[in-house]
Amino acid sequence: MADDLREMALEMFSPLPSTTPAVNDNLITPAKIDLGKALFFDPRMSASGVFSCNSCHNLATGGDDNMPTSIGHGWQKGPRNSPTVLNAVFNEAQFWDGRAPDLAAQAKGPVQAGVEMANTPDNVVATLNSMPQYQDWFKASFPDEADPVTFDNFAKAIEAYEATLLTPSPFDAYLNGDENALTDDEKAGLALFMDAGCASCHNGINLGGNGYYPFGLIEKPGADILPEGDRGRFAVTDTADDEYVFRAAPLRNIAVTAPYFHSGKVWDLETAVAIMATSQLGADLNDQEIGQITAFLGSLTGTVPVVEYPVLPAETATTPRPTGEVK
Repeated sequence: MADDLREMALEMFSPLPSTTPAVNDNLITPAKIDLGKALFFDPRMSASGVFSCNSCHNLATGGDDNMPTSIGHGWQKGPRNSPTVLNAVFNEAQFWDGRAPDLAAQAKGPVQAGVEMANTPDNVVATLNSMPQYQDWFKASFPDEADPVTFDNFAKAIEAYEATLLTPSPFDAYLNGDENALTDDEKAGLALFMDAGCASCHNGINLGGNGYYPFGLIEKPGADILPEGDRGRFAVTDTADDEYVFRAAPLRNIAVTAPYFHSGKVWDLETAVAIMATSQLGADLNDQEIGQITAFLGSLTGTVPVVEYPVLPAETATTPRPTGEVK
């Protein structure tokens, strides 16, 4: 019976690989990973000099910022909850509405968003070129290019680093053959997760991140959870059928990335499970079943790679100064 459950799970899910995955049109090298790590942590990539990628995708707190919506330039609140960067390389597209096809495209978005880092590609490049150490790192990372310090390469380096942020979990050990990696409650939750239909949207290597679905397929949540002003993927496709459609959230590390949903309105994972059961499946799960599914979701919490904070290049007299009002 135990083997049967694992075999069923292997038809719907895949374990994380043991090595960094390849990404399209971006050869990942140690030099590029190191450069991307520096850029990921460097707040000078923002106009104010305050915000870095790690501000909203904090590797110490599950790869997100544990806030309903992120705080950005001038302490403005962003419109949506920040997704985790951990294992994000396996999502078929980035952002809740899938508007970025890959991590490199995603890396460009927050840098230019007025409510996030509020910078420009030209200013990013000027900042990087003002520091000889960054010039050397870009040359080592893109050795075949005459002018390697570009905004495209900035994004590719961040993508290379983010592709290394994999978090193998007890669930991966279970899929790889260790029957004792999950508790009885977690196995019961896994069975329910598949039988109740959760896995119809949350499947694959990231248990989500690979499809778009209406929020409220069976019963639309209230405006406190599904704000009427955020019409989801409709903003990308301008198609009526995509109103209130969002990318299925990847569920790895979900137990440590509260609050939940694109609106960030729900702080308790059991509550989020109950809402999804009602709104997406029309299922009336009892407290024990909700608890078991939540226990299974806890088995998706993985080991975060050890991160040594990088020492960043020093500014020079030509480094652009911080701009913009920071209240």
